[in-house]
Amino acid sequence: MEQQKLPNATIALILGIISFIACCCSAGIGGLLFSGIALFLVKKDTKLYAENPEAYSNFSQLKTAKIIAIIGLALAVVAFLWSAYSIYSVGGWDAYMEQQKEIMEQMGLGN
Repeated sequence: MEQQKLPNATIALILGIISFIACCCSAGIGGLLFSGIALFLVKKDTKLYAENPEAYSNFSQLKTAKIIAIIGLALAVVAFLWSAYSIYSVGGWDAYMEQQKEIMEQMGLGN
C-alpha cells in the first residue's frame, strides 16, 4: 500500500510560520488567529493519523507544524498582552494613538 501525505500538514506549517509575522504586525491578534487555525488543523490530522498510522508518511511534518504553531501562539499572546499593557499605561486608546503619532513625527515618517 502506498503511503499518502496528511492533507493539512503543509497548510498548518505555513499558517504557523505566518503567525510569527502576524503577531508582530497586528498587536498579537493576527498571530492568535493563524496559530489557532494551525493548531485546529494539526489536531484534525493527528486524529486521522491515529486511525491508520501506516497509511501516512509525513507525521514528522505535522509535529513540526504543531511546535511552530504553539510558539506562534505564545508569541501572539505576549504581543497582545504587551499591546494591551501599553494602551492601558498611557491612559487609553486616544493617548496611545497620540503617543504613536509623536513617535512617527520624531522619526520623520509623519506629515
